[in-house]
Parts: sequence; structure tokens; C-alpha cells
Amino acid sequence: MLREIFKKSFWYVSLVFVLVVLVWGLTVMTKRIDYIWYWNRIPQYFFFTDQIEKFASESGKISINGVEDDLTEVTLHYDDGTKETFEVETESLTFKEGDRFTDVDKIGELEVFSQGILIIGLITTLEISLYSSVLGLLIGLFAGLSRISKNPLIKGLSTIYVEIIRGTPLLVQLFIFYFFLGTVLGFGRFAAGTLALSFFAGAYVAEIIRAGIQSIHAGQMEAARSLGMNYLQTMTYIILPQAFKRTMPPLAGQFISLIKDSSLVSVIAITDLTKAAREISTSTFATFEVFFTISVMYLVLTFSLSMLVRYIERRFAVSD
Repeated sequence: MLREIFKKSFWYVSLVFVLVVLVWGLTVMTKRIDYIWYWNRIPQYFFFTDQIEKFASESGKISINGVEDDLTEVTLHYDDGTKETFEVETESLTFKEGDRFTDVDKIGELEVFSQGILIIGLITTLEISLYSSVLGLLIGLFAGLSRISKNPLIKGLSTIYVEIIRGTPLLVQLFIFYFFLGTVLGFGRFAAGTLALSFFAGAYVAEIIRAGIQSIHAGQMEAARSLGMNYLQTMTYIILPQAFKRTMPPLAGQFISLIKDSSLVSVIAITDLTKAAREISTSTFATFEVFFTISVMYLVLTFSLSMLVRYIERRFAVSD
């Protein structure tokens, strides 16, 4: 027992040692290239405060409703009978009770908490990844079932789709969807990026699902059909649930890769995490800091998805 504890402790200590060596190596490399880190430039690109100027829409009279802390609530009574109420900072208020104003007058200013470009890019990455994952799963499910179809037309078309998508680079597919299909069909860059990622993921999901279905013993299909179930019922209630359990790890790996592949949409001017990082590095010259930051953000996204899949796998294991 004591020997096992010592052995396990030795390997944990070895892990810590390796991590310390890696950090030391990074420090040495930084000194060798004479790079100065500017981590203080990064936080403002997550969240920042901004001064918003409040203007009147047209002429009228102002009334002050009350002062709370450093904010003053004012109501603008316009000459056409409408009114508008909002808050401004007390020190920035340029009018007194009952003063008249015109449509070019600034009433005051208000400090607001705004999202930085990194948060905007993170939200865009999450949206594209989520939409592409759902569409890719649906496309892959349909294509995977078509791949095992006995109909030559359906099987042939699905095979051609899978081979073309898997045999060409995603970057090329993005350009085709945006510059060609987007121009012909009239959809924007966000839709083009989402569709390109969806069809790209769908081809790989199709092969995963095909392999999962074919891994189920053929006797189960025959047994279900002998009980009076048709092909659709057998697939829905017997084959696909078992195939889904078996294909969950490779499906999770595919969707994790999709999150990382979504960084390519930056080439068609979608402000995802990667494009946000390029814009920040251009303006601040803190190249290493910003790209290390988005690497950690991508890692958090993929690791969170991996933990979610592991939880689902444990739940399925309990149900078995």
C-alpha cells in the first residue's frame, strides 16, 4: 500500500516538474527574443466603460425628476406632446429645471459598461459553432443513412457529397460558399460561414454515423422487422439509440474540432475570436499576449464541451 502511494506521488511530482520546466523554458525564450509583455493592454478588450452623450430629439422643456447617487433622472417634454425619460451623470447635466432645449442640444452624458471586441468575438464563435454543430448533425444523420441505403441514386449522391467535402480544404469551401453561392443566392457572410462549416462537419458526421450503424449486429434489424416494425421504426427505436452511444466520443471530437475550425471564418471578415485577436494585435502590437489569450478562450470552450460529453457518457453508462 505504501509502495503504491509512493509510486503515485512520484508521478505527480514528475508532472509538476515537467510543468515547471516548460514555464522556465518559456521564460528563457522570452528573454532571448527580448520581448516585453504587455498583459495590462488585454483586459480592456473584454469589457470597458464608455461615455454616451445624450441628445434631445427635438425642441421642448426639461424637468428633473430626482437625483440618486451620481445620476440624475430627467424627462424631456417635447413640443409635439411626447416625452422621453432617461438618466445622465449629475455633473454632466447642462440644463436646469424648466429650461428649454433644441434638437441639437446635448442634455448630458452617461457612463455605460460595454462589451469589448474579445467578448463580441467569443459570442460570434459560440453562435457559429452552435448553429454549425446542429446543422452538421442533421446533415450528417441524413447523409449517413443515405450512405447505407440500397437506392443507388441516394447512396451515390451521399457518397459524392462526402468524398468532395472530405477531399477539399475547408478554406476553399468557405470561399466558394461566400464568394460564389453567397453572391448567387444572396446570403451574407455569417450565413455563408455557418453553412460552409455545417456541410464540412456533416460529411465527417455522416461517416461516423454510418460506421456506428454498421457496428450494430444485423440480427437486431432482422429481429425488429420480424416483430412487425418497419424500417423507420427500427432505425428510430432500435438501431440509432445504440449507434448514438457508440459514436458519441468521435462525434464529440468532431464538434470540438469544429469549434477550432470556426477560426477560419475570419478570412471572410466575420468578427470571431481570431479576427478580433488580429485587430487587437494590429492596434496594440501585443501579438503574443492576445493570441495566448484567445488560445486559452478556445481551450475553455473545447474543454467545457469535452466535460459535458463525459458527463453524458457516464449517464448513459448508468442507464446501461
